[in-house]
Amino acid sequence: MNNNDIFKKLRVALQLRDDQIIEILNLVNFRVSKGELANVFRSEDHPNFMECGDQLLRNFLNGLVIHLRGTKEEPKNPKEVLDQIAKNKTAISREDKKPDFKKEGEKKPFKPKGAPAKKPFGQGKPSDKKQKPESPIERFKFNSGKTKK
Repeated sequence: MNNNDIFKKLRVALQLRDDQIIEILNLVNFRVSKGELANVFRSEDHPNFMECGDQLLRNFLNGLVIHLRGTKEEPKNPKEVLDQIAKNKTAISREDKKPDFKKEGEKKPFKPKGAPAKKPFGQGKPSDKKQKPESPIERFKFNSGKTKK
């Protein structure tokens, strides 16, 4: 099991989004862009795959400790932090549904879009170019093996 697998499993187990992981890494002053983070979570056969180094995983784990436990000056209870995250998850999932802004009286009646009238075949604009029929034999190049001088 490599660092990428460990990082992926922690992300899934703690239900962390990319922006949350970036915030956790910022707690230990480690800057990573969203694109670099996405490359770490790609599959190994993807062309943009990036191997998760020891430094990235170490800083994530140190930031995770600070995120869950807090600092010495301001300690936190990890269980309360995880419960708060779980409450926020349910609130976010409820907000994902589309709100109904229109009331029943404000709805417009349904009007189907009118299809444009189709012109009968052959009655369109005539093309400016006059095409003469081409013989299929003219497309072939005959070479008897002798070069012309």
